[in-house]
Amino acid sequence: MSTYKVTVYTGREAIADTMNSIYLTLMDSEKQSSERTLVNHLSSTFEKEFSLDIQVKKKIGNIVQVKLKKEKHLVNYPWFCKHIKVQSPSGDCFEFPCYCWLVDENELMIREGTARLPQDDTKSFQEQRKDELESRQKIFRGVYLGLEKFVGLFESWKGIADFEKILEYLGTLGHKTAVLENVMQDWNKDYMFGYQFLNGCNPVMIRKCMQLPDKFPVTHEMVEGSLKRGHTLQEELQAGNIYIADYEILKDVPAASKRYLTAPICLLYKNDLNQIVPIAIQLSQTPGEMSPIFLPSDNEYDWMLAKMWVKSSDFNVHQLVTHLLKTHLVSEVFEIAMYRQLSSVHPVYKLLMPHVRFTIAINAEAREKLISKNGIFSKVGSISVDGMGTLMQNGMTLTYKSLCFPEEIKARGMEDVPKYYYRDDGMRIWEAINCFVFAVVKIYYDSDEKVQQDEEIQGFVKDVACFGMNNSDRAAGRDRTRECGCPSLWWWCFLKGSSGLLSARGFSADFPKSLESREQLVEYLTVVIFTASAQHAAVNFGQFDWYAWIPNSPSTMRKPPPQKKGQVDMKHIMQSLPDRDCSSTVLGTVWALSQIQENERFLGKYPDVYFTEQPVKEAINTFCHKLQEVTNIIKSRNEELTLAYCYLSPDKIPNSVAI
Repeated sequence: MSTYKVTVYTGREAIADTMNSIYLTLMDSEKQSSERTLVNHLSSTFEKEFSLDIQVKKKIGNIVQVKLKKEKHLVNYPWFCKHIKVQSPSGDCFEFPCYCWLVDENELMIREGTARLPQDDTKSFQEQRKDELESRQKIFRGVYLGLEKFVGLFESWKGIADFEKILEYLGTLGHKTAVLENVMQDWNKDYMFGYQFLNGCNPVMIRKCMQLPDKFPVTHEMVEGSLKRGHTLQEELQAGNIYIADYEILKDVPAASKRYLTAPICLLYKNDLNQIVPIAIQLSQTPGEMSPIFLPSDNEYDWMLAKMWVKSSDFNVHQLVTHLLKTHLVSEVFEIAMYRQLSSVHPVYKLLMPHVRFTIAINAEAREKLISKNGIFSKVGSISVDGMGTLMQNGMTLTYKSLCFPEEIKARGMEDVPKYYYRDDGMRIWEAINCFVFAVVKIYYDSDEKVQQDEEIQGFVKDVACFGMNNSDRAAGRDRTRECGCPSLWWWCFLKGSSGLLSARGFSADFPKSLESREQLVEYLTVVIFTASAQHAAVNFGQFDWYAWIPNSPSTMRKPPPQKKGQVDMKHIMQSLPDRDCSSTVLGTVWALSQIQENERFLGKYPDVYFTEQPVKEAINTFCHKLQEVTNIIKSRNEELTLAYCYLSPDKIPNSVAI
């Protein structure tokens, strides 16, 4: 008779323990097994770790699987298993990562922790992997952040200074950040307006402008007073000192009732102080007598209001496209494809698990309580519920390469802009993630052929491209939803409560449907991890800093955009800005969305040990050291800045989209 020493680790989660009976069975590669052993019993204490000896009468080989079985009694309690360690009679140790809940009277098979590609598995385990994925594909057929609205009055504010009252009322003055204090002081200065295009909540709209579009007929005479180097506008364009932010994506998007929305164009200039400042604003996509070009030389109220209109448009694009669509929903696509196509023993499944933690759950909350018909954004934004669908449709021009951070920066011509800390820190994080992913990939894939032969990774990529991102087949008359049982992102983006369906245009078709090399796999996985961690952090956690001072980024406008100059005053501006109720709701919402969660898991911190192999553990340690170096670089730089940029400091980047 042989004795196997087994240690079972449960979680610290609420109700991780159970009053039901849990049975454990050890199994070798020939499916020979021990007798099932009761792990707990009715009088057990709620321990987080407990050990037991399992006596095996017959000789069995190396333990490759552990089977758990839960049987309920009078009440069905769930039970969470973190992982299991088994020591054989010869002293060999085997680890079995689990991190799963046993809910009903179900059975769970846990593979030994070594990651394996499908083509390297035994035939029997290949069949088991297929069964596992078929079961998951039935579950993941598509999957809706709750914040209670603050009570307020539907009244305009009397003056700009009154907006500080909302901070006092909500008790957040004691939590003002250095950035917010600077915003409250300098929000109306052109340098602060321009700085936010680089390092604010939405640092992806600005691009270099080498030639003015016909729809934006700015002349040298209009902006001559703003060009400090003594050059003509054409010379500044050719020198690369002119930038543009074009909100064409908002054109023809329906506005909410009694609110107004426009699609402005803003011209920006890199001055002799290396500041990005606005020099011309047009509040529509159609030039003409009723759409004047506003200039810094106009009267102060015209220029102030024009900048507010740009920032209000930016707020709406940021929330629905840059933030929701391009981080939350894209990450959800990757997560669902992972569950549907990658076995839990696959190395890429183990690699990605920390980076999809809570994403489906938080997105379900967002659909229900933020962007639904009665959701918070429907109450504070400029866009109607149907308009949200239109804007999301316009945002579906998203391409795979636009998710590759270095490519996206290059496409906008932003490689050499000074003081672009979003770019600088993002490039450091991208490089660190890329090196880490390469170190892991080369452990399991010793050639490009290995990638090509991996049917699970090829299925994962195809699932993302064909069923998650690309809807072109639906337009051609084929219903991919019925084929794969999983709606594309287009349908996941359907807003609960909306009265109409979204168009079947779908995403750009450039998302890869297969991978041919290790280099392509490394880039692809870097995209997945970077989007869920760094990119989301960059566009989420600055919301309180930049949006809490309502005049800086109004969530909506209550009067139409001016069609002539010289006709607005401060009273008109105050009547245009969000009322007290709307302002309160915005402030409470952005405060909540900007908070780091308790016990957050930051980039590179993996307390759940999915990998058991030493080479991967070494790669993780190297990754952590590199991230610490980046953190130190950013901290040192920020000490020299008036406005510190911290959103992409690795020690402030959660692993996943979890808020």
